[in-house]
Amino acid sequence: MTESVPHRLRRGAARIDAATPADRDRAVDALRALAILGVVLGHWLVTALVADGGALHTDSPLRHRPWLAPVSWAFQTLAVFFLVGGHVATRGYAFARARGTSYGRWLSGRLSRLLRPVAAVLALWTVAAVLLLLSGADLGTVRTLVKLALSPLRFLAVFAALTAATPLLARLHPLWPLAVVLHVDLLRFALGAPSWLGWTNLAAGWLVPYTLGAAWTRGELDGRRAGWILLTGGTAATAALVAWAGYPASMVGVPGAAVSNLNPPTLAAVTFGLAQCGLALLLRERLRRAMRRPMAWAVVALANLSAMTIFLWHQTALMATTATGLLAGRLPGLHTVPDGLGWVAARLAWLPVFAVALAVCWAAFRSWERGGGRGRARVVRRHRPSDHPSHQGIPAQARRV
Repeated sequence: MTESVPHRLRRGAARIDAATPADRDRAVDALRALAILGVVLGHWLVTALVADGGALHTDSPLRHRPWLAPVSWAFQTLAVFFLVGGHVATRGYAFARARGTSYGRWLSGRLSRLLRPVAAVLALWTVAAVLLLLSGADLGTVRTLVKLALSPLRFLAVFAALTAATPLLARLHPLWPLAVVLHVDLLRFALGAPSWLGWTNLAAGWLVPYTLGAAWTRGELDGRRAGWILLTGGTAATAALVAWAGYPASMVGVPGAAVSNLNPPTLAAVTFGLAQCGLALLLRERLRRAMRRPMAWAVVALANLSAMTIFLWHQTALMATTATGLLAGRLPGLHTVPDGLGWVAARLAWLPVFAVALAVCWAAFRSWERGGGRGRARVVRRHRPSDHPSHQGIPAQARRV
């Protein structure tokens, strides 16, 4: 008798669950998956490509309806991504040192899967841009499309640089980069310093959650007290900065706005990130319990296998859908000005279509993240003899890989 699809799915999930080392902290994988999901949904909800004659230009419902700013609070989850990244990198580096692995070999392993998918994105969009220009496409439209498609690379470059500097950052207190962000904003907004100085915060701003991840590895954030302090303190500081210091309420960039909280990161974005990190730390136990369910864990594990592919191609999926839709004319929620609730409702209806387009990109380019060969990537890593937690001399926090 042919096995039913639900039964096959349950059986596959059970195999993934059984193959996962018992000491793996599944909450870490769940937080990374949630952070990537937040970024993807956030961009799909607030990025509009408006068709104006023969050109496309970016717009956002946040520009026309500022009261929608809470959408950005829910889906601007990059701080959690950097928190998890700092935790995993410092933990992995401690483990590598205990095994006698050189820094170069460790870094190569960390960056290879991180950067391999970048080559595919750059190659495709280089060809696409050239073909669009040769076909007579509007230069502004091409610039808009390429900028959107490659926008994730800016954050990925910062993440790669922080990963490379992990040995130097492993014991850095988060207050130091936070102080840098504070002083840069004071210089920019209170003392009239040039605006380009704000790009210092591109590194310093994301260094705050990254070093919080290192503190997590050191065991300094294990109690719930740390999570509550970060959540309440970050929330109060962000509310004060928005209410009394003139920072935008939106935690993402809004076309036409004088100040963006994200490009480059401002003090408000960093304090908001502290609140998010606090919430993430408080959710760890609940996520660990939820990940004991084989089906939930299988979804998270498979998502983590393609995290960079999803992150790098989700904007391309949105633009591919938008370009294809133009064949049918200006469609609501896709090519129209995002100035009302009707656009919001239409955009929500387009989300499944974006997901299908992203699935096509995933199927086409996932091998770049996995090294291009069959059988080279696994959902989980089985213990080698030297990997086992009973191995002496390896710090307990570093063993959970």
